[in-house]
Amino acid sequence: MSDSVRIAPGSASWPRCLDTIEAAPEGLWVRGPLAVLRREPRIAIVGTRSPTPYGEGQALRFARAFARAGIVVVSGLARGIDQAAHRGALESGGDSIAVLGSGVDRPWPAGPVTDALLSSGLLVSEFPPGMGPRRHHFPLRNRIISGLAAGVLVVEAAWASGSLITARWAVDQGRTVFAIPGRVDHPMARGTLRLIREGATPVESPEQVLEDLFGSVAAALAARTGPAPKGPTPKGLAAEILAALEGETASADDLARQLGRPVARVLAELVELELAGAIARCPGGLYRRA
Repeated sequence: MSDSVRIAPGSASWPRCLDTIEAAPEGLWVRGPLAVLRREPRIAIVGTRSPTPYGEGQALRFARAFARAGIVVVSGLARGIDQAAHRGALESGGDSIAVLGSGVDRPWPAGPVTDALLSSGLLVSEFPPGMGPRRHHFPLRNRIISGLAAGVLVVEAAWASGSLITARWAVDQGRTVFAIPGRVDHPMARGTLRLIREGATPVESPEQVLEDLFGSVAAALAARTGPAPKGPTPKGLAAEILAALEGETASADDLARQLGRPVARVLAELVELELAGAIARCPGGLYRRA
């Protein structure tokens, strides 16, 4: 199909984090802006297809906070927790990647969240265009969900939930697994409580996840709900970034190329500038002067 592309290991857009996972995919079909696949860091949010209102609310809450911190949210587009995660990230102007159990031209299920991802997110699949969803595809795609992420958050899950498969892949891949505890007498808490007993980190807030994975700066950024106070006049790389954003929007990758600096340094400086209220994050992973 004209709006999809296949990428292979070793190509410029290939996520290097997939190279070391067990049963690494031989290639990926991608539909949407390839730049999203190059953005890091990423966190996966997964859970039941039949969440409680509490669980759905927590998925939205965590995804929105991750998006505010510049984290790409990865999930599987299934109804319930997955779709809440995608929606929370996109509604907050962040990036979201859906890993499918079908071809990227046949995203399933259809609906408003799928439409939003087609408009401003990214669809990824190892299955070729034209391939419909198959039951055995979903456990396979779970290894890619966890493989793309620095950590996996399980929001609600039954005892035998498919999201526990994602968590087990994550453990095998050396990713950190987080779980939101639920009511001990509720069926949708049995899976998360099981994960906690097996060693997953219990969490109450997005800031806990971010601090554990990325440190206190990312956690502070996620906690922001309004403009931050202005700091001292930026100097050095910060000043260069602000000059480059004068009247323009740009991604971290764009700025790194333009300024001839490592992407990691540019990302760190962007976090500090956003905390200081000097810049603002726009949809599509872009930044602008505040």
